[in-house]
Amino acid sequence: MSVALVGDRTMASLHEQFLGIPGPTDVLTFPMEADRRGRISSGEVVICVPEARRQAKRNGVGLERELLLYALHGMLHLCGYDDRTAAAFRTMHATEDRILTQLGVGPVFNSGPSSAPAASKAPRSGTRRKTRRKTHRATGAH
Repeated sequence: MSVALVGDRTMASLHEQFLGIPGPTDVLTFPMEADRRGRISSGEVVICVPEARRQAKRNGVGLERELLLYALHGMLHLCGYDDRTAAAFRTMHATEDRILTQLGVGPVFNSGPSSAPAASKAPRSGTRRKTRRKTHRATGAH
């Protein structure tokens, strides 16, 4: 897995090019190679640092923790997790917080004050990111 840290302009360009959605987003994931059984064996996670900075400030967490959350989120997409339905959204973000807790970082997605960033298709009730911006798994390599 490679991780690319980019600015708003680059992320907006990638977001438009690969998903047809204008403007930056927090994370894009690009599967690169798959094994014989179709499991992804390599990929790239592109993280928008200015968006991470905005979300970290909005949610009362450190930038480093927010960036770690985004990298882990992208890695989970590469491992086959998705967050398009409410149930999958809950599972994916609970997995993130469980892994971060096991690493000694503690939960990031479900920590800090409540906020209302851009709408997600699958909001979580009772969490700080009730309407967190949707993170995307893009198809194809760039």
